[in-house]
Amino acid sequence: MKKYLIFLLLLVSAVLVITGCQAEETPEAEGSDSEEEYGPPEEVTKWTFQPAFDSGDAGWANGVEPWIEDVEEATEGTIEIDLLPAGSIVSGNEAFGAASNGTIDVYAGWATVYGGIMPEGMLAYGMPMGAENSEQAWEAMWGDDEYRIGELVQEAANEENLQWVGWANQGPNSIFTTFPINSLEDLEGKKLRAGGPQALFFEAMGGTPVSFESDEIYSGIDLGTIEGTFWDTGGMNDMNFHEVIDYAMLPGWNPAQHQEIYVNKDAWNELNEWQQDKINEIFESNYFKTSEMHAEGVEEALQDLEDSGGEVITLSDEKVEEMRQEAIEKVWPEIADQSERNAEGVERWEQYLQDKGMIE
Repeated sequence: MKKYLIFLLLLVSAVLVITGCQAEETPEAEGSDSEEEYGPPEEVTKWTFQPAFDSGDAGWANGVEPWIEDVEEATEGTIEIDLLPAGSIVSGNEAFGAASNGTIDVYAGWATVYGGIMPEGMLAYGMPMGAENSEQAWEAMWGDDEYRIGELVQEAANEENLQWVGWANQGPNSIFTTFPINSLEDLEGKKLRAGGPQALFFEAMGGTPVSFESDEIYSGIDLGTIEGTFWDTGGMNDMNFHEVIDYAMLPGWNPAQHQEIYVNKDAWNELNEWQQDKINEIFESNYFKTSEMHAEGVEEALQDLEDSGGEVITLSDEKVEEMRQEAIEKVWPEIADQSERNAEGVERWEQYLQDKGMIE
């Protein structure tokens, strides 16, 4: 009996030793409680942010500055962002690529215009005669799981070593001209400054797009070299276009034109999970806040045009429907042809408009 008790004690001791060793091998036994680790890091991350534009653009005060404020607040000061105007490190045209290769950490602009290499940016920029407002744009791109078009853009951005982190509806991208536009036929044979998706639309309507740097547009219109320009309505007066044009057409060829913000993917991956989550959490709230700020700018810009003796021409519902059909039939296929993701995105956009009763 005594030998049996001794054997039993030795067996129990062995089991306890083995169990203890196994416990020491787990992360919890090493004192790494995952819940305790999730939170703001001790070190501060510093990012360099250069958009494709400078402080004179409406996207500066109504887009990038509010985004920076929200990010720094949400991450409790563990991310500090140095905002520099275009040309500080690279030119505006080179900024998208500079964010991709890590020359800068953050970029804001339009991947469709300055990025070239990422055609999916057209889905983020906004489809010609697609969404009519911020609510529709958000629903189709992110809000409704049936569409989630934004995921296609994020996949493309990741392949370019970027993370899409910010978005703002800049209001209607309209046509500002020295001649009246009462129908699409009025665009035939005209010469306007247009780039990227603007040029696709304008060419489809029979016009001739002309390439101009932004600081050359005013003089081009004033001298008669071009007869107007495509531009976001809220930024029209910032460029003083109301001094040289006579007409603005609403709702615009793109009633909800957007601007995007991208972070270099390597810089993004250096953040901890808590920081990434905090930035993702403000994506939607910042979108609607900055979109509202741009909407207020649109009203001011149109008022400046009218105060200068210009006229805002609002197309009838019938003309708007004609423009939408023209855009879907002539321009959307060109966007779809640029990549497989674009084709999928266009298909989802068409389904969204059908579900909303905007097209048959």
